[in-house]
Amino acid sequence: MQALVIVAHGSHLNPESSTPTYAHADTIRETAAFDEVREAFWKEEPHFREVLRTLESEEVYVVPLFVSEGYFTEEVIPRELRLEGWDPDAWASDGTSATHATLQASDVDKTVHYCGPVGTHDAMSDVIVRRAESITGDPDVGEGFGLAVVGHGTKRNENSAKAIEYHADRIREMDRFDEVQALFMDEDPEVDDVTEFFESEDVVVVPLFVADGYHTQEDIPEDMGLTDDYRTGWETPEKVNGHYIWYSGAVGTEPLMADVVLERALDAGADVEAAVEYVREHTRDAAATEA
Repeated sequence: MQALVIVAHGSHLNPESSTPTYAHADTIRETAAFDEVREAFWKEEPHFREVLRTLESEEVYVVPLFVSEGYFTEEVIPRELRLEGWDPDAWASDGTSATHATLQASDVDKTVHYCGPVGTHDAMSDVIVRRAESITGDPDVGEGFGLAVVGHGTKRNENSAKAIEYHADRIREMDRFDEVQALFMDEDPEVDDVTEFFESEDVVVVPLFVADGYHTQEDIPEDMGLTDDYRTGWETPEKVNGHYIWYSGAVGTEPLMADVVLERALDAGADVEAAVEYVREHTRDAAATEA
């Protein structure tokens, strides 16, 4: 038997924080690729610490629904899952290249394939582009548009910015959008000045966050000038300094995120090729229906 565990931060304050995690888990359950699928959180129940005890499978794939490598993926999650012999060097990562490491959780007698975070997987670039398609309602969006990939950014974790820049570079190389820029909340270049970084009249702004919350629904819209008060909302697109800003909200709410979770498990050896194809097709149909 094989199981999938999606681990995410969660929140005591924002009930919507865990919604994308449950949604992506449900999408993957529909594929029947795993005998068991579980969600676990740091700030909500069920907690990281107990989740392995709820599984019957001996083979477990653990995928962190986090944006970047750092404190949670390298310290908190391995510690709470009690992964024996864990060392971040096992990923041999430069900050964006973690794949997986196979370890034992002997207190529950399971083999755990501990995967890198979804935010640094190459497939995340496709989710960002899909998010741009969803918010504009145009499956061919690109020509005549600029794209801003927005992250939190923090001097406490240099990998936070690396993930944003990594995907901005990859999407720029696709040569699909006229301009692509990585922007941040807490370091330069800042999202507050988004219109200064683009010549394109239309700019899609995609925050690389797992869930919508305080930052994506209050800080960023106000910082960009979409609204003076987030409680009054804003139009999509909203005109700011002569540009039309198409603000998408958190990329983690895009249904295609389930594909990235599966890609992580696939890289670690899970037999999920058919499920990957199903999710790619199914989520495109869902996006078209919503548009």
